[in-house]
Amino acid sequence: MFIDFNPQTFINPANISFQLNRKHNYFQQPKFDVFIKSINTESKTNINNFDGIKITKSNFGNLQKINDTAYLYTITNKNGVSVDLSDFGATITSIKVPDKNGKLVDITQGYDNVTPYEKSPIGHAGGTIGPVANKIDNGEFSLNGEIYKLETNKDNGKTHCHGGSEGFDVKKWRTNILNDGIEFIYDKKDMENGYPGNVQAKVIYKLDNDNNLHINYYAATDKDTLINMTNHTYFNLDGSENTQENSIYSHIVTLPNSSYITENNEISIPTGKLLKIKNTPFDFSTPHKIGDMINKESEQLKIAGGFDHNYTIDNYDGKTLKNIAIVKSPKTGIVLNVSTNLPGFQFYSANHLGKKAQPAGKSGSRYEKRSALCIEPQFFPNAINTETFKEKGILHKGEVYERKIIYSFSTENNP
Repeated sequence: MFIDFNPQTFINPANISFQLNRKHNYFQQPKFDVFIKSINTESKTNINNFDGIKITKSNFGNLQKINDTAYLYTITNKNGVSVDLSDFGATITSIKVPDKNGKLVDITQGYDNVTPYEKSPIGHAGGTIGPVANKIDNGEFSLNGEIYKLETNKDNGKTHCHGGSEGFDVKKWRTNILNDGIEFIYDKKDMENGYPGNVQAKVIYKLDNDNNLHINYYAATDKDTLINMTNHTYFNLDGSENTQENSIYSHIVTLPNSSYITENNEISIPTGKLLKIKNTPFDFSTPHKIGDMINKESEQLKIAGGFDHNYTIDNYDGKTLKNIAIVKSPKTGIVLNVSTNLPGFQFYSANHLGKKAQPAGKSGSRYEKRSALCIEPQFFPNAINTETFKEKGILHKGEVYERKIIYSFSTENNP
């Protein structure tokens, strides 16, 4: 029995009452609904944290492949901080937070409507990644004595990556409006994309008044399977309009609870060996600008074309939320803290953005190479095929997958 799953009955975590108040007739105003929720909790702390949260719903465009409408949900707290979430891919499309002067800044890359997410899903921008994040070598794994073959959509057909070309981030999710957030639900069919089991996956986003964005993941299955969900938001804390190449070089990064990375082979599949990172270009135990580290001499950096590595989390126990990353912008003073109870995270410097096929982003310009960074909490890549990695990301029938990521936002005048 793996530590990462709790054997219990799968309970709908969205069983929370809310009050719906439509300011206009929906059929007359199809592009805008406002939901006003009553807080139903006995905890005064929770009341304070979520009091005044507003959720709006708007049309995000037409999904041509399934002839359906995508919707955008915006959660706004009492500080004016907001997050935009699309039901296509359970995707973060925008996060707006105040800079050191109080001006709201959109700090995530993305698009103004659903079409680019459906037609040109390069980079998985903001999406919920699954069933399994990162790579599986040769696109195959063995579970309970049976070999499963997956699509090999990466590295010229050598690996399966981020759930394949039809992963969770390009699926329409069902939506529930909570009193303090949004719940997205996707029902994966048995053998969809090659993975066994009918799986109900859930992602709940909650934004509190302390400017913490909580991302809670749940899954249950009727057959043993693999689950390793994460979020793939691209951050530029100077503002998403900074699309030019190398525009994150001034970002200051601290990774306070990681002493090792997993060593990669020539196609960025972990070899099973852990590399101690002290006094190497991967050592962010103390703050460093990305630009001061990314071009240092390192075979591992050459393989990935920059940072695209799985960091292990020190003293991981599967339950405790650990602060794994602190990112600061000297320009805006915006600070991002990332916490999780997963065993590792991918630190990615967007080395593969800038492809000609990419559509223009929200500011009208294409996102170029190293114009953002990602912190993606996860089980280790290819863990199912790597003997030395104990956590395999196996979800057994009758168990519940439950993991969490928190993005926290603040400002400093002198970051």
